[in-house]
Parts: sequence; C-alpha cells; structure tokens
Amino acid sequence: MKTRAEALWMKRFHAGAEENQGLVVRDELAHTYGDVCRCDSQASSPESPAAVRSDGSCEDGAHNTRPKITTWEAGWNVTNAIQGIFVLGLPYALLQSGYMGLLLLVLAALICSYTGKILVSCLYEEDENGHLVRVRRTYEDVATACCRHICPYIGGKVVNAAQVVELVMTCILYLVVSSNLMCHSLFFLPLTPAACSAITFLILVPCMLIRDLRVVSRLSLFCSLAQFLITFIVIGYCLRQSSQWASRRLSAVVVDFDGFQVAVGVIIFSYTSQIYLPTLEESMTDRLDFNSMIDWTHALACVLKTAFSVVAFLTWGEETKEVITDNLPTALRIVVNLCLLAKALLSYPLPFYAAAEILQTGVLKLNSSAEGAERWTLLLRGSLLLLTLIMALYVPHFSLLMGLTGSVTGAAMTLLLPALFHLQLKWTQLDVRRRVLDLLILLLGCFCSVSGVICSIKGMITAFEDK
Repeated sequence: MKTRAEALWMKRFHAGAEENQGLVVRDELAHTYGDVCRCDSQASSPESPAAVRSDGSCEDGAHNTRPKITTWEAGWNVTNAIQGIFVLGLPYALLQSGYMGLLLLVLAALICSYTGKILVSCLYEEDENGHLVRVRRTYEDVATACCRHICPYIGGKVVNAAQVVELVMTCILYLVVSSNLMCHSLFFLPLTPAACSAITFLILVPCMLIRDLRVVSRLSLFCSLAQFLITFIVIGYCLRQSSQWASRRLSAVVVDFDGFQVAVGVIIFSYTSQIYLPTLEESMTDRLDFNSMIDWTHALACVLKTAFSVVAFLTWGEETKEVITDNLPTALRIVVNLCLLAKALLSYPLPFYAAAEILQTGVLKLNSSAEGAERWTLLLRGSLLLLTLIMALYVPHFSLLMGLTGSVTGAAMTLLLPALFHLQLKWTQLDVRRRVLDLLILLLGCFCSVSGVICSIKGMITAFEDK
C-alpha cells in the first residue's frame, strides 16, 4: 500500500501514470501524442528503450523519412558535444578546484551518461502488451507530458527556451574561440578581433544550407579526430616536460569557493549532450546500441579529459591559463591553434543545426512544405548566425562565459530536468535506490545552477570592471 506522501506525489506530479501502468492502448497513445513509434520487440527494462528492436525502425510514417545515421555517426556527434573545444578550459578549472576537480571529472561523466539514458527512456512508455512504444519525440514533449497536470502550456516552452539559450551560447563560444585562435595564429597579419570575428562569420555562412544530420555527423567525425590529435600533441609536449612535475601540487582543500563554483560549471558544461540525444536516438538505424554508445563515448571522454587536465596542470601549475594553448611555446602554439581553429569552425554546425531545428519546428512551427518556407528558413538561420556574431563581439571571456552557460542551462538540462522528468514519468517503476539517486542528482543540479550563476556573474562583472 502506498504511503500518503507517495499518493500525493502520484496525484499531483506523476504526469504519465496511466501510461506507465500499461493501461493505455496504442490507439489512445496515438490520439494523445500524435505519431507513435511502435517497436515490436519486448524489453526487459524501461531504462533501455534502445533494446526494444534490433534495427531501431518504427512505424511513424510522418517521421520515418528522417535521414538515418549509424551508431558510429551518432557516437561522433556525442563525442563532438562532450569532447569539444571546451576541453581547453579544463586544466584551468582543475587549478581552481584542486583534487575535487579530479573527482568531478569522473563523477560528471558517470552522472551525465546516466541522465542521458534516463532522458531517452522518458520518450518511451509500455502499451497493454508490455511493448515499449516511443510516444514522444523531443525534450519538449517530455516536459509537456510532465507538466500537463500543472502548467500544460508552459513546461514545453520553458524547455525549448532553455535549449535554444544553451545552443546559442555554445555557438557564441565557438565564435569567440575561433576569433581568438585566428588572432593568435595569424599574428603576422594586421587583423583586429572584430575583423577575425567577421571572417569567422563569413566562413560559417554555409551552415545556413545544412538540412541533413548526416552532413553534421561527418563534420563531427573530423572534429573528433582533430580533437584527438590536438589532445595527444599537448599531452606529448607535457610528458617531455615531466622533469618539472615534482614542483606541482594540486590543492587538497579548495580555498577559492567562487573559482571552484565556476570550475564546476566548466566541467559540467563540457559533458553536455542531452539536448541532442532525443534526435540522435530517433535517427539511429540501430537503437539497440544507444545505451552502449553513450557509455563508451563518456568513458573515452573521461579518460582523455582527466589525462589532459592532469598533465597540463603538472606542467604549468599556477601559471595555467584559462585556455591552455596560451601556455605552449610560440611555434607549437601556432600549429595547435591552427588545428583548433579548424576544429572550432567544424564544431559550430552541430549546435547551430540543433538550435535552428528547434526554432523552426518547435517555436515558430514553420512547415517545410508550405509556400515560402524555404525563404523563411534561410531568414531564420541567417538571423541566428548574425545574433551569435554580435554577442561574440561583446562577451570575449571564454572560461567565464563557459561557466555561466554551464550554470544557467547546462546544469538544468543535464542534471536537474532529466532527473525530475524521470521521477515523474517512471515513479512506479523505480525502486528506492533509483529514486534516491534521481533525487540526489536533482539536488546537485539545483545547487550547481544557483551557486554557479552567482559566482560566474560576479566573475564577469569583475572582468569587465578591470578593463
């Protein structure tokens, strides 16, 4: 028998109780949610929706025409998101956080991998035969299902707004990095930071024409390979300086609480990929591999980030810069910066494509088959590209902006909301241990969001006042 507290939870917050109990037939699900993706095979656990069908195909004719991507292509996209240019800020974050930073690098990988899988599990419900049915398509749909008994018209819009903010800020960060790298790499040319930003903008204009996730996946492949090359180059240089490591020590106790909170935002944001996961999982030809793909991408990212951060800190210690390439010798810095410039430019299409798709389909409700839709789509994407350029010109502090983004939307979209939605939609299917785990992640997300915002804003105000 349920306790009174659990009964109240079920009554007020458990938005999907009837689906979770398997009492809703497929026709009713289709009527409630629109197009339904029906998977034929049974699954042993609602936490592994990818296992319900070996080929991942579905019967939702309206969306079955979406170009499919392989597991490897999905993995490259996730790797691009969680192992991108922001790795350059991790040694500085380690300097600010000490030994706690090492623990955070590992915990963030484990927690973000878990929240990514539970978010995708919220896209599925069981039908009357115990088969998993994909009744939701996007992060917005999950939020709408959770909030439909409280604020049915607000939940999805809030999540859409948070997604757009995070994606746009990610695009801004790539522009900031690209402009800075161009200035440092092409120092022999009389280019101002504004001119470098304008050149970067012109190079990225073709992003307006990308309409296929497979194109983005190929670009993510090249980005990931470039990231691996850069990481190994920096680690190799640091290993050659290993004779200096004996004088470097991490702080056992974090003294600077503000710096530690900014570091938490940097680390969390470096693992953010949840925004892309519903679309990637839907587009995979073999959804059976989704959970394993999430596991190996995050495990690889954790190993490389930890090794990169530790050897970089041991090499430069207290002199570690916000962007670690600034510590490299001039000749090596130019080579690495040119590689990073190419990687940053190739990384930009993934968040840009995702932001444009959300604005086009989730916010503005543009119908691609309607007359004049092509013109409006180009106008939307051009305006989005121009917006990122304008903001990049006025927010030049890479690490602080990265920390603010991770605190505002990264922590919410990566920790807080997946745990909250999982509790609401899957409450009856979770044991006590899983409920406690989700609640702890929920509290962690709240703490990181509030404290990180305060510290990052204070840091940005101080940085602008020092100008």
